[in-house]
Amino acid sequence: MTQPTRLFDFAYYQKEQYNLNTAFADKRQGTWTTVSSQEFLDKGNAISRGLLRLGIKANDKIALISTTNRSEWNICDFGTLQLGAQDVPIYPTSSKEDYQYIMNHSESVICFVSCADVYAKVAQIKDQVPSLKHVYSFDQLEECPHWTEVLALGADQSNQKEVETQKDQVQEDDLATIIYTSGTTGKPKGVMLSHQNISANIRRSADRLPIELGKSKALSFLPVCHIYERMLMYMYQYCGVEVYFAESLETISENLQEIHPDVMTAVPRLLEKVYDKIYAKGAALTGVKKALFFWAVNLGLVYEPYGQNGWWYEFQLKIARGIIFKKWQEALGGKLRAVASGSAALQPRLARVFNAAGIPIMEGYGLTETSPVVSVNDFREGNFRIGTVGKPIADTEIKIAEDGEILVKGPQIMMGYYKDPELTAEVIKNGYFHTGDIGVVDADGFLRITDRKKEMFKTSGGKYIAPQVLENALKQSRFIEQLMVIGENQKMPAALIQPNWEFVAEWGKNKGLSLPTDLAALSQNPKVIARIQKEIDGFNAKFGKWEQIKKFELTPEVWSIEMGLLTPTMKMKRKIIKAHYQSLIDKIYAE
Repeated sequence: MTQPTRLFDFAYYQKEQYNLNTAFADKRQGTWTTVSSQEFLDKGNAISRGLLRLGIKANDKIALISTTNRSEWNICDFGTLQLGAQDVPIYPTSSKEDYQYIMNHSESVICFVSCADVYAKVAQIKDQVPSLKHVYSFDQLEECPHWTEVLALGADQSNQKEVETQKDQVQEDDLATIIYTSGTTGKPKGVMLSHQNISANIRRSADRLPIELGKSKALSFLPVCHIYERMLMYMYQYCGVEVYFAESLETISENLQEIHPDVMTAVPRLLEKVYDKIYAKGAALTGVKKALFFWAVNLGLVYEPYGQNGWWYEFQLKIARGIIFKKWQEALGGKLRAVASGSAALQPRLARVFNAAGIPIMEGYGLTETSPVVSVNDFREGNFRIGTVGKPIADTEIKIAEDGEILVKGPQIMMGYYKDPELTAEVIKNGYFHTGDIGVVDADGFLRITDRKKEMFKTSGGKYIAPQVLENALKQSRFIEQLMVIGENQKMPAALIQPNWEFVAEWGKNKGLSLPTDLAALSQNPKVIARIQKEIDGFNAKFGKWEQIKKFELTPEVWSIEMGLLTPTMKMKRKIIKAHYQSLIDKIYAE
């Protein structure tokens, strides 16, 4: 078969090249159920036939909302795309108002939902979306038709020829999907990605994945509504990788033990939590075991790849891997060849310690608008450098503008924002997409991200502050869960801090302190404040006097998507956080 160019081609390619017994696997009620390459095509074609009988035409929009990744999502995606229709994935955690806006803006005709929680939100706004004709659920719900009704509509194969006709008319530069980015400000923007945008990204990213074609397994748990995980779904089909969907974030540890994956994706927040759990177990050890654990961790924290630390370091590392790090590897399934980290900046200490432990975490960079991969690290052939997001993938040009902004040109650049030519023209100029990120490319071609252009600010003294640099440094503290640097037009930078309350409680217990359990009281506790001040003093020493955090306030709540303080991809909504905590900001700058 020729190289796949349209997204549904990847499933046909997998069948022809690898014909897997397990293309996708879901765990329900304690049992894994599998879908083979052939079954995937059969069900996908049945969905296409069913959608045709429901009146779906080329360029109609179908919304997909699922709280967990599951094979039904991928089957409906395939069935939609090969008709020349487009799907509109929606973050399940978005508000019902966002559901309403996105479905109206995209004029979605059908919506597939995963479960009762999502259906409840859709049911509340259904009447305000005139285009929406049908809603189907993946779970069995009394109040909503089941997705198998669409499969049943397509059981009669007499209109398969019509499916083939529509499929043949789909061109690679046709629109495939509209992904509404959560956005840290304003209404969600509909990013239009063509089949070619994503398929070009798949083919050029695939060689950065150190796996055995047709013989590897992946664990999938990052939301497939995000282009990052979704692109990997097609890439896994392209590379003949068996995909196992984790039951939930809570069961990842158990699922890793069952599956022993070769590859998975992660976001830095998850890796931090994994590290914190391992660290807490080590801290609970005693005597020689504890001493060995911390010897290995300290060794890991100064790790450099390719034997740069010399033979004596490598000799010690070999011992550490044999007695300590081996257990870390086993906890993650024991077979991981690559963990692709994206979506936010990875702490260099995490990259060091996990890679030292023989768990290869490769950080990459991209945006929804770039389908998504722009660059990614790869341990092979010297293409890995800690603190960078790697080198650009093939046919991707990175240019740094005069003001430091990263500009990208390549086949993965989006078609534009849906129904918004003005905004499209603002970000795509002379063929270059303006990312809004600030960065540098070093002499060896590695890209380093330093900040978001819109987030940099000046103090009243005229000094520029790059908040992300400070935030990423301070978030290395196990006492700090979230932190936002403030101080635009003020005499000094300060910070709003949401402590890691779980760790604070553990610290208090170990110190024999009787700390309050109420978060409002805990955020005002002098001992907690003093301990966090000590953390900040330690990090401040690494920065210039003008950029050091002089004052801070602890916030009494856990910042969440539900509170509207974080986007569905866990990025801070800075304006909203500022407005929410205005009284604390006033208190900081009152003097």
